Amino acid sequence: MAKPERGKLKIFMGYAAGVGKTYKMLEEAQERKAAGVDVVIGYFEPHGRRETIAKTEGLELIPRNKIDYRGSLFEEMDTDAILVRRPELCVVDEFPHTNVPGSDRAKRWEDVQVLLDNGIDVLTTMNIQHLESLNDQVWNISGIRVRETIPDWVVQQADEVVMVDLTPRALLHRLQRGVVYERSKAERALQNFFRESTLVALRELALRQAAHEVEQRIVTGNGKSIADSVVGRPHKHQKILVLVTENPKSAMLIRRAKRVSDFIGAECYAVAVQPTGDLSALPPEARETVEQQLNFARNLHIETRILEGEDIAATLVEFARRNEVAQIYLIRPRERKWLLAFNSDPAQKIISLAKDMQIVIVSDREQLSHSSG
Repeated sequence: MAKPERGKLKIFMGYAAGVGKTYKMLEEAQERKAAGVDVVIGYFEPHGRRETIAKTEGLELIPRNKIDYRGSLFEEMDTDAILVRRPELCVVDEFPHTNVPGSDRAKRWEDVQVLLDNGIDVLTTMNIQHLESLNDQVWNISGIRVRETIPDWVVQQADEVVMVDLTPRALLHRLQRGVVYERSKAERALQNFFRESTLVALRELALRQAAHEVEQRIVTGNGKSIADSVVGRPHKHQKILVLVTENPKSAMLIRRAKRVSDFIGAECYAVAVQPTGDLSALPPEARETVEQQLNFARNLHIETRILEGEDIAATLVEFARRNEVAQIYLIRPRERKWLLAFNSDPAQKIISLAKDMQIVIVSDREQLSHSSG
């Protein structure tokens, strides 16, 4: 039996709850049904929003899968039931959701991948703060660390991304009227994530992302994206290298490098350096941390390596030069007087050895860049 053609994915994206993503998604689902398309709702989260709930009228709803976890029943999207039903189009709310332990897959976006692989088109929703590469920027803006994230490559594979926009003032007005959440929850939201300054910054981030998506998706006559054709823009052969260590902030470094590599169309490597060429010489806690960082990079579709070498700086720079790396990303050393005290940290030696490359030293809230050559 021939494998079905992969389904098409359309994402309705916003910058906060309540901007109208689910409403717009259901509106399109109704239009598609009216045009004769076989549509079902795989998962819908009503949040008590009457206008949005009304948009589900007449659409077939696939019953949720009930999962027992620690004595309590949880409801998740029933992917297997959708596959048996085999609709042409499936509506799936809250794309970044983490499934309860015991589910077949850890994330809802992974369930969506299964639907797409089986030829089912999907409409789904998410907010900009769930995009993995923006995790640190969202934390700096809001003071809240978003735990449910989606790798950038998943969004980049979407056939269409629609930005659903609403001004922060209009959103706050909706919140105050109880349209987004019930009153007590709305009051808590206004004191936390839904401060106007936070919403303005998140909206700006979302609009910049939308512009970037448009640039990446517009294709010129010769098959190259506009991004590749801009004068002075680096091209695909340029590469970025990230040094992964047991420092927990390596995840922040990986996100930053991945976002830059996606923007300029460069390849990205995440590399650890060990005397044995593997992680066996590290203490158990450090080994686990480095393994987690490398797995995190792989999930973002970054190529990973563990290089063998006693001298971290020399080994890293040799690999970078051999692979024509243009930029090396490093974590800012913990020693505050790092420019004067690099005795145990390889960063200063890397800067010295890699005079033909750009070294980017990243800290939590700032980025220091050293260009050589």
